[in-house]
Amino acid sequence: MSTTRIRMAPLGDSGSEKPAHRDGNVLRWLSAYTASMVGDSIYFVALSWAATRSGSPAQAGLVLAVGSLPRAALMLGGGVIADRFGPRRVVIGSDAVRCAVILAVAVLLLVTTPGIWLLIPVALVFGAVDALFLPSVGALPARITTPGQLGRVQGMRGFAQRVATVAAAPLGGLAVAVGGPAAGFGAAGLLFAGSLVLLMAVRVRQLAPDEEARSGGSAGHQLVDGLAYIRGHRVLAPLLLVAGVMELGFSGPANIGVVLLADQRGWGAAGMAWIIGGFGVGAGAAALLLAVRGRVARAGAVQAWGVVVGSVALGAIAFAPSVALAAVAGLCVGLCTGLGGALIAALLQTVTDPAYLGRVTSVATLFTVGVAPVSYPVVGAAIGVWGAGPVFAVSAAVSAAGGVLGLCSRALRRAELPS
Repeated sequence: MSTTRIRMAPLGDSGSEKPAHRDGNVLRWLSAYTASMVGDSIYFVALSWAATRSGSPAQAGLVLAVGSLPRAALMLGGGVIADRFGPRRVVIGSDAVRCAVILAVAVLLLVTTPGIWLLIPVALVFGAVDALFLPSVGALPARITTPGQLGRVQGMRGFAQRVATVAAAPLGGLAVAVGGPAAGFGAAGLLFAGSLVLLMAVRVRQLAPDEEARSGGSAGHQLVDGLAYIRGHRVLAPLLLVAGVMELGFSGPANIGVVLLADQRGWGAAGMAWIIGGFGVGAGAAALLLAVRGRVARAGAVQAWGVVVGSVALGAIAFAPSVALAAVAGLCVGLCTGLGGALIAALLQTVTDPAYLGRVTSVATLFTVGVAPVSYPVVGAAIGVWGAGPVFAVSAAVSAAGGVLGLCSRALRRAELPS
């Protein structure tokens, strides 16, 4: 199956390519995406606090876990719907539902005491709507800018993610501290409302007739067709394999593993914060680099080597003799895997036929929200039995294997971003 490049028609009156950082259409999408990410984080802070206050620790854990089930189960279907009805229409509809549900919960919490009976349905609905929102918002970049700007857009997106991560936790904590869970849900709902307004102002390119035909048919046929498209694509298949294997090895140590390592070494919360901060700074710097440059030569090879080197640095964290060296290793992890991840996203947008972007994005997102979290309890239990060193080493080897698989694919090694 051919590696179809995106055929982008101009969105404005001029045929010249407008830099993404000066394109109001891209900036509206980016602002909406950032507002949505901050709203997501504040929602989870408010949900966590409300669940903790209204039930036992086990019930609180159930509330937080239950939302991930429909998100993972329905993600592939969300990609089909995005391609069938268009990502702009689906992302606006799903964002409107999220906004209405969360604001309704905020009002309800003002007049009643939160209970598990309320929080579990909210988590289920939010997870189900996320399964529509995430593939759609991820499929939009190729419809709102030209192929030559997709690398810069992914760099801008990655930098926005880091800014949102830094800003969301204190904002969510402040909202809950001032007004309780109702204020937290209210703040998240207002951010979703702002995101919705911005998304409604985003203009998208319509599919050509031949592309439109590839997004038709029954839902089951579309899903099978999308998976077959991925499997037969010379670049996309190995690219998604790299992403999936890397995420499987990386996510456990980078999340629960660092926490347990800091506790075992006696580094405490401050040590954990330094290592995680290293991740964030490195990833932010890599995203900013791509946003400024817009293009990296030999992107296919660079992303694979970034995964390999970043994985080695991840394993080195567990053997660092001090917090300072562990934080430096974390910085290297963020730089290398951050650049690799941004290039994976940019290549995905570039090589995928626009008619399949929703389905391809849903598969890529499923690795993060569905498959990768399975490693958390496994990594936690393994560290408890064997210690952090061996577990980090094995996990790093799994993650690095993803990059090696990418290097073994000649088509992926030679893949380039459009100039």
